[in-house]
Amino acid sequence: MSDALPLWISEIPGANIDSIAAGDYRIPRISTELWSSRQRMGSSLQEISYRACFKPHLPRFFISALTRQGDYVYDPFSGRGTTVIEAGLLGRRIMANDVNPLSLILTRPRFFPPSMTDIEDRLLTIDFTFSRETGIDLSMFYHPDTEAEITSLRSYLKGRKNKGEEDDIDAWIRMVATNRLTGHSCGFFSVYTLPPNQAVPPERQIAINRKRDQRPEYRDVRSLILKKSGSLLRGITREEKETLREAGECGLFLTCHAGQTPRIPDCSIALTVTSPPFLDTVQYAQDNWLRCWFNDIDASVVERGLTVTRSLERWCEVMGATLRELHRVTNDGGHVAFEVGEVRRGSLHLDEHIIPLGGNAGFTPVCILLNQQRFTKTSHIWGISNNDGGTNTNRIAIFRKDE
Repeated sequence: MSDALPLWISEIPGANIDSIAAGDYRIPRISTELWSSRQRMGSSLQEISYRACFKPHLPRFFISALTRQGDYVYDPFSGRGTTVIEAGLLGRRIMANDVNPLSLILTRPRFFPPSMTDIEDRLLTIDFTFSRETGIDLSMFYHPDTEAEITSLRSYLKGRKNKGEEDDIDAWIRMVATNRLTGHSCGFFSVYTLPPNQAVPPERQIAINRKRDQRPEYRDVRSLILKKSGSLLRGITREEKETLREAGECGLFLTCHAGQTPRIPDCSIALTVTSPPFLDTVQYAQDNWLRCWFNDIDASVVERGLTVTRSLERWCEVMGATLRELHRVTNDGGHVAFEVGEVRRGSLHLDEHIIPLGGNAGFTPVCILLNQQRFTKTSHIWGISNNDGGTNTNRIAIFRKDE
């Protein structure tokens, strides 16, 4: 390892080092497997699906290496909350931001997990036989009785929220139900469809049903919420629940543009671990239209707020503003781990574009880490082609704010 590299990087075993030019910078590029298969065993609380999210071992690696208990860890593109959940489990304080309001729905409840008894008791108080018209045709996804139960639950949650009565138990039920709306097994409310992080449009579901010669079967909404809750809470200790609650109570959950977060104090963040949208690879609002409906969110507003563009120039403009804001909120000696990918069939490496943007924002570029691990097939669904000899590569640009 090069003596110029920080100790935490120099101690990574089995790394291959070269250097690359990125704008006006020439920086080390380190290729290795950053975490073992055993380290890839994440908490059951992380098993909430969201498009294009990274695995929990990625933020855990950087949180463990670059922060201490009590430090603030931040993610400006929080998604399902992977970074901040890991930070909370490790005793760090947290700040999370995502312009998509679904992120808050999927993230915050896991800092305040109720008991299975509380969840079951609350579900028993909900009238699942009451329903109203959905306003849209969902018959291609759900059995009529299941659809009625979903609509009843939606009306209950909407009423509780509008009255200011939604509590941690309601929020948990909302999160789990949102995660169970569609999927490819009998653990979901719907007939067989795409994986749960991607809701197809109705006309495509009709085609899937026709091709598979399938019709929606009845699914018990209450039972499936309880089943998924038990899966999420399995193995979570009392100490972990207390640690998460402490992090959640002093945490900050925002739904702002990443380049404009005035509620975050200057020089307050020890570490940011994030992964922004990769150009137009993933259509977040389109894929989440059914989740938006269930949670009474205008999907068109979400679409307008997200950084989804085919223009590299526009993407760099938004990421530049984000990095300038990160420089403001990062404390002296703090770090940013910015995970980006290979898009357009590997012809465009976004890490080589993000390095000069970070330098222009005032950070010192440290290196690019290439974590190479066993290939995951779902990345092809996103239109990402970074499969090289059976490996999937995380490209992570590391920045430091010098004192």
